[in-house]
Amino acid sequence: MVRPYLPLKALRAFEASARHLSFTRAAEELHVTQAAVSHQVKLLETQLKVPLFTRLPRGLMLTQEGELLLPVLESAFDQISHTLERVGESHYREVLNVGVVGTFAVGWLLPRLEDFQRQYPFVDLRLSTHNNRADIAAEGLDFAIRFGTGAWHATAAQPLLPASLSVMCIPAIAARLNTPDDVLGETLLRSYRADEWTEWLLAAGLPRSFPMAKSIVFDSSIAMVEAALQGVGVALAPPLMFPRQLSSGALVQPFNTTVSLGGYWLTRLQTRPETHAMACFREWLLTAINA
Repeated sequence: MVRPYLPLKALRAFEASARHLSFTRAAEELHVTQAAVSHQVKLLETQLKVPLFTRLPRGLMLTQEGELLLPVLESAFDQISHTLERVGESHYREVLNVGVVGTFAVGWLLPRLEDFQRQYPFVDLRLSTHNNRADIAAEGLDFAIRFGTGAWHATAAQPLLPASLSVMCIPAIAARLNTPDDVLGETLLRSYRADEWTEWLLAAGLPRSFPMAKSIVFDSSIAMVEAALQGVGVALAPPLMFPRQLSSGALVQPFNTTVSLGGYWLTRLQTRPETHAMACFREWLLTAINA
């Protein structure tokens, strides 16, 4: 497309002046004189044949035309700046947006990110954490790592890691737990999935009818395990994601019984074509998991 002449210096001068509503402050930002900024804005107004500012005794006020032009320029300059950052140092940097359930992020991914960065320096990785409720389309994510059974509407899902749940608590509480039904005398820490403790108790051999203990519900396994570390109660969480707490002895697993209600999955929209950065991240993730 053939574009008309774009007076970039004048557009920059106008955009800075419009943000500050001051030629003087715009000049300071652009490292030029106030007269130079005023001159460039006047040239732009002459080219457009409309005034962009109303000159006031103290400062400036945008005209309707100026109010129309400012957000367009702000967006365009932001996109240019962002693209220049990605291109940086003569090689293209590809942005990759990944949403990760917090437990997997802290327990598995973060300790290994240095390796990913070393292998794929061109990928500009943007991580956000969630509590297992991710809207890939609305949040603009390339991938979402989440816990479940792999069944999400309009989503392609690849299994990553199993995540069997086990009872975990501090040693002082574990000393009171001689048999599985003893947990019913403690505060049960659980996620928003109400069936987790029921399934574990059944797997541990308790009859289907048992008195439900008092419980506290968390939207994050990280917060739940932190509560367990502080002696609030007994957590039901995936030991695979909390190796440091278990290896240090801060938490213990008083029973061998585990229950599997899902695992961790790498998901993306079925309609989302896989970019080079996405392929690199997926391959690295699977290689690291299977190592």
